[in-house]
Amino acid sequence: MVKRLSYHYDKLTSIIFAVVISLLSMSMVWAEPRLDIEVKGRDGQTYSLSELSGQVIYIDFWASWCGPCRKSFPWMDEMHNKYSDKGLKIVAINLDFDSTLADKFLQQLPAQFSIAYDVEHKVAKEFEILGMPSSYLFNRKGELVSTHVGFYGENLMEYETEIVKLLNESK
Repeated sequence: MVKRLSYHYDKLTSIIFAVVISLLSMSMVWAEPRLDIEVKGRDGQTYSLSELSGQVIYIDFWASWCGPCRKSFPWMDEMHNKYSDKGLKIVAINLDFDSTLADKFLQQLPAQFSIAYDVEHKVAKEFEILGMPSSYLFNRKGELVSTHVGFYGENLMEYETEIVKLLNESK
């Protein structure tokens, strides 16, 4: 009974999220995502993503109910551990309406990389995300280089190759 209720809650949360994101994006004119936008970190402090310029930045939007997000977190941890000292900065932006759901997720899948919160979906609206997870890769100049919707195991080598290529470009 509890599993069934949890399943329905997850489905309802997914539907509500999709409707909210759709409504938010209806009022927007398409623009390329940019880094001069603020997020709230795990410590509660607000910072601008543009403060990360000079590094290769991988921004990932996720939610606790997202199945593929559970698969992407170990991979992002691996990328963080391999490349953070070479200039990779990963910021995973949570979109749950209730941050305690994100906390439970992070207890199960701890992250070594940066976690931020976008409870009001302002950043998600700016990025015009189309699905979960959605990731955006920026070069050291802060220019958007690639985007991915979803997380597919068969594309892991491609994802990593994109990161390594950007890390190897001149600083």
